[in-house]
Amino acid sequence: MNASTSSQILTAPALYEQVAERLRARIFAHELPPGGWIDEQALTLEFGISRTPLREALKVLAAEGLVVLKPRRGCYVTQLSEQDIDEVFPVMAVLEGKVAEEAARRITSAEFSRLAAIHEDLEQQAASNNADRFFEANQRFHTALQEIAGNSYLAQLIDDARKVIKLTRRDSLRLDGRLKQSLAEHREILEALRAKDPALAGKRMHDHLLSGRAALARLAISN
Repeated sequence: MNASTSSQILTAPALYEQVAERLRARIFAHELPPGGWIDEQALTLEFGISRTPLREALKVLAAEGLVVLKPRRGCYVTQLSEQDIDEVFPVMAVLEGKVAEEAARRITSAEFSRLAAIHEDLEQQAASNNADRFFEANQRFHTALQEIAGNSYLAQLIDDARKVIKLTRRDSLRLDGRLKQSLAEHREILEALRAKDPALAGKRMHDHLLSGRAALARLAISN
């Protein structure tokens, strides 16, 4: 095997990346709750690994803003303050609004059909009041829209911000009436995309994100 061939061989994800992905999923599911201490010794025993890949994974999550490493105190799941949320949602609204705007310019009939199928899943999950599955379908909808927009730089910025927003986003869907409200907002976005109206699609997506922030504020008051 020559050097050129060996350089093209694909390898499995590094162990620490696999560990990071497992922890990321637990954080988003709140199995590791916001503000909670991460028991590194317990995780090494559970995963059957040494401290080294676990600590490398935690560094990755810290860089993503999902955990906080505190000297001599250990690692904690990030707990967003109201100020944090107020700062990240408007940024996300601008980014996602731009995605919807660009997607409305580029969308094909086949791509619209794909979005409509995902939206139908949203309709079904809202009808059954299943917040978890609605959340998952919602993520697929937004990801598909990014792919249609075709702006890789914009997609990267959104992915980075979304990791932080996912610390709270699922919670807002549990607020009474929020599933139906979110579904109605998605219908309006879909109609703007059907009409291929970039300005309207962008505005409706922007307003949809800020509506999610308002739902979190109402949830905080009710608790």
